[in-house]
Amino acid sequence: MLVAYEFLLEELAKHLESYLIKAKPNWLYLYFAHIYKLSFQNENLHDLQRWCNSIAAKCPNLIFDSDDFKTLQEPALISLIGRDDLQMDEVKIWSYVIKWGIAQNSDIPIDPKDWSDENILSMKNSLQNCLPLIRYFQMSGDDIVNSVQPYQQLLDKDLWEDIIKYFMAPSQQITSLILPPREITITTLATTRPNDSFSSVINESHAAEIASWIDKKSVNYSVKENPYVFKLLLRGSKDGFFPSVFWDLCDKQANTVVVIKIKGSDEIIGGYNPLEWDRSSSLYNSCNDSFLFSLKNGSIKRSIVSRIKAPEKAIYCCPNNGPCFGGGHDLTILNSISKNKCYCRHLSYEKPIRNKHVDHNGRSSFLMEDYEVLQIHEKSN
Repeated sequence: MLVAYEFLLEELAKHLESYLIKAKPNWLYLYFAHIYKLSFQNENLHDLQRWCNSIAAKCPNLIFDSDDFKTLQEPALISLIGRDDLQMDEVKIWSYVIKWGIAQNSDIPIDPKDWSDENILSMKNSLQNCLPLIRYFQMSGDDIVNSVQPYQQLLDKDLWEDIIKYFMAPSQQITSLILPPREITITTLATTRPNDSFSSVINESHAAEIASWIDKKSVNYSVKENPYVFKLLLRGSKDGFFPSVFWDLCDKQANTVVVIKIKGSDEIIGGYNPLEWDRSSSLYNSCNDSFLFSLKNGSIKRSIVSRIKAPEKAIYCCPNNGPCFGGGHDLTILNSISKNKCYCRHLSYEKPIRNKHVDHNGRSSFLMEDYEVLQIHEKSN
């Protein structure tokens, strides 16, 4: 693949990249840290970088505890520690960043008490793009004293004073930027291959947010408060993307969520249908409770929920297409599924969920990386 890019065989390289992600994920997991590192050595491997970053965010120890960590390129480290969904305690992220910085300066003593002014300057230069990504104000006071204070000489004076003020006199105003807490979605952080039995498109935090929209909550459920279980009915990468597959597996199934991972981006969009999908109807089905959405994920910083405004055209059942929402349609998976093609429009639902690549008909077309249909069940007591 890298050789193909070297010789400008871009189409072949893209094919190999896609093949590895879809057909050889187990091999990629086996050599994950090395693959992650290699993916950032070529700026063209965007899909592989995104795939690796998604896995690394869920299972960061695959990177941080690997033999390749100390030689990881700065862009790869920045790409990982900058993620809101990185599943690791902040103080551990800080410790690994310090470890990486020391590894870039082989002559620096391990103990910061032994650092010279030159050592401090070298570390500041090595970590200048990493330190602003640490969520200092989301650590505990003990973490600050035990883990950050020994390295306080690496931080700007104003930032360190604000950190002390924040923990010692929280009522006083500070000027430093307070980054939000990480979106930790699992109780026990994974250290091996993630379990994909629930979903390969959304995580538990996404599911809790969707559940909040279903119940029309003004404040989102936490992961623990989520009253629903999301059971997989269909996964495109496993079952197939053809409309016939959707109708074979989802016909007569009610209370479902369709989630779509858009190829080449962090975007996750979808829709909720409380009604049955009915292959035999070929009609619009009226519904007041369906909605479309775009989920916060990676570089996508804000979720969008778009509720139905034309209930008589909420859901469209067409055996020639996959799932369709709205008249026209607001979200549909087309029957030209060999290209995994879909589109959005802003018609029957309140808000547009996507504004990229809009054509003269108001359609925002895109390709799917994967999609799933999940059925919502109340948790048993």
